[in-house]
Amino acid sequence: MFRKKKKIENSAENATNGTIIRVENVSKIYNKGKENEVVALNSVDLKIERGELVAVMGPSGSGKTTLLNVISGIDEATSGRIFIDGQDLAKMKDRKKTKYRATKMGFIFQTFNLIPVLSALENVQMPLLISGEHPSSAKEKALEMLDIVGLKDRADHKPNELSGGQRQRVTIARALVHKPAVIWADEPTGNLDRKTAFDVFDLIKKLNKKYNQTTVVVTHDEEIAAKTDRIIKMESGKII
Repeated sequence: MFRKKKKIENSAENATNGTIIRVENVSKIYNKGKENEVVALNSVDLKIERGELVAVMGPSGSGKTTLLNVISGIDEATSGRIFIDGQDLAKMKDRKKTKYRATKMGFIFQTFNLIPVLSALENVQMPLLISGEHPSSAKEKALEMLDIVGLKDRADHKPNELSGGQRQRVTIARALVHKPAVIWADEPTGNLDRKTAFDVFDLIKKLNKKYNQTTVVVTHDEEIAAKTDRIIKMESGKII
């Protein structure tokens, strides 16, 4: 009996550790076979551990945003394989992939992508409602997440009634409200002043540790990148 219990405990431990993102020989080619063919990703291999906070850096056109879009399933790889938490994205049908992204992933964008006619609370509720959660439960969870990011008192405010930093906090709350395994952040501090940028990123880092979520951040900011666990540098579609 004791051995069986120990085996179960070890299995649970393994489920919370180890590689969560695995990229194998992934390439992304736009206009393949044509004169203006562009190799955005060139045979990329990458592993990211569960709970890791990783920055992806590189000059404009290096492929960092393409990498994020491809491994998150927003865009399709031309070749290679991508596994997220053991799931092979290439083998998923479009509907299943969309549902998987909606339940297992959270997205933070530079431009916030908040719905302007909805309040902060309604914006944060949206992922839960789309996934079929009961409205009362979705509201409760959204209010809790707004409280965590320090904006519960702004729940009824629309995006244009909030500062840039507050809008990004709403975006973070929306990305985390369904407790996803992976957070993708594309230049999350790009539209913010320096103080607000550091405040917002410190919040991202705090929540990354609090929920043991894997967070992949595309950034051009070396000071922001220095706050992460690891920096991945790209050039000409390759990890260098």
